[in-house]
Amino acid sequence: MELKDSVVVVTGSAAGLGKAMLQRMGQAGAKCIVSDVNAPAVASTLGELKNAGIECSSFVCNVTSESEVEQLCQFAVQQYGRLDVVVANAGILRDGLLIKTDRQTGAISGKMSLKDWQAVIDVNLTGVFLTVREAACQMISQKQGGVIIPISSISRHGFRGQSNYSASKAGVAAMVPLWAEELARYKIRVAGIAPGFIATEMVLAQMNERAREAWEARIPIGRLGQPDEIAKSVEHIITNDLINGVILEVSGGVRV
Repeated sequence: MELKDSVVVVTGSAAGLGKAMLQRMGQAGAKCIVSDVNAPAVASTLGELKNAGIECSSFVCNVTSESEVEQLCQFAVQQYGRLDVVVANAGILRDGLLIKTDRQTGAISGKMSLKDWQAVIDVNLTGVFLTVREAACQMISQKQGGVIIPISSISRHGFRGQSNYSASKAGVAAMVPLWAEELARYKIRVAGIAPGFIATEMVLAQMNERAREAWEARIPIGRLGQPDEIAKSVEHIITNDLINGVILEVSGGVRV
């Protein structure tokens, strides 16, 4: 698929990876829709993209809401007449150990709350399910195919302190090949990306300087990834019609 003049929706695109994706695709001539739950950030990013000469619109959307996700895909068609590419990128972190114990007494001092578990599953897994389902519905109706890119993470392999996040991203990775098989008859490709540690606001907020240096030492290339490096991978999937049903790990070689 050519990016020029294609209509692209990226969820969670008011900042971080999603914003970088829209910047890259917009520079390639795509018509972009900024979508995020954070309305002020959506407005700010929309202004930045327009100032850069990118044709774009915005739609505030909570991906845990079935009706809002339906409306998002409908909005794309209302604005530009069709929907070609959807990146299911929206995600949150609520890190914590399954169980915490007091170092001296061994007594249980805390545990991951059901609220934190469910919040991450709702956004990172159910939100991706809803986004992909509604994108596929629209693309099937158009009879012109399309590309859907769910965002997973290297944490899908399991990472200490991320029971909720790891489970959600493993779920996303598991669905990519089956969705690719189910949707192939409609000329819709589905391929995912599993980023490693990327220097986004969300990731850096979880790390102090010592933690960052420790992770950089573990990454074979010696640094965190940059958002545009993930955006380049999104562009590669869109423009290479042979990529389908797989998860691309873009991590600098680190394993968790």
